[in-house]
Amino acid sequence: MTAPQPPVPDPTEQSLWRPLRLLQDAIEADIARVYAESPVEGLRSSFVMELLRLHARGPMTITELAESVQRTHSALSQKVAAMQRAGWVETAPGADARSKRVALTARAREVVGRLAAEWEATEAALAELEAELPYPLSRVVEDIERALARRSFHDRITAKLAEDPRWR
Repeated sequence: MTAPQPPVPDPTEQSLWRPLRLLQDAIEADIARVYAESPVEGLRSSFVMELLRLHARGPMTITELAESVQRTHSALSQKVAAMQRAGWVETAPGADARSKRVALTARAREVVGRLAAEWEATEAALAELEAELPYPLSRVVEDIERALARRSFHDRITAKLAEDPRWR
C-alpha cells in the first residue's frame, strides 16, 4: 500500500489582483442592474461607451472606434457585431473593401440621452466614493502606470520566472 500523497499546493488560492477584479465585477454588475431596471430594453452596459462615442463623434470605421476607446480592432469588431444584432448600430462599407463604417441606429439615437445621464451619474458616484477613501483608486492606477513605465509588467514577470527552476 502506498502512502497518501500530500495535497499539491494551489497557487491560485492567493492573489493580489483577485480582490480588485472582484470589486470591478461587482461595480459593473451594479451598473448592469441599473440598465436591467430601466426601460431601455436589450442594452448591455458594455455597449454604452461605444454608443456615446459614436453619438459625440459621428460614424466611424471600426478601426477609428477601436482606437478612440483603446480596444483592439478584433475586440471592437466582435462588439460591433453584437451591437448590430441587438439593433444599436448599423454598418456600411467603408472607403476601402476592408473597412466598415459604424453608425447609430434611430433606436440608439432615441436613448443616447439616457446613456449619457447614466455615464455621468456613474462617474459622479465614483468621484463620491473616491472622496471617502484615504488613497483614491484613480491615484493608485496613476502610480501603477508610472511604475510600469519604469519597468513593464512583462519584464517583472520574466525576471521572476528566470529565478524559478520550474520555468526552465
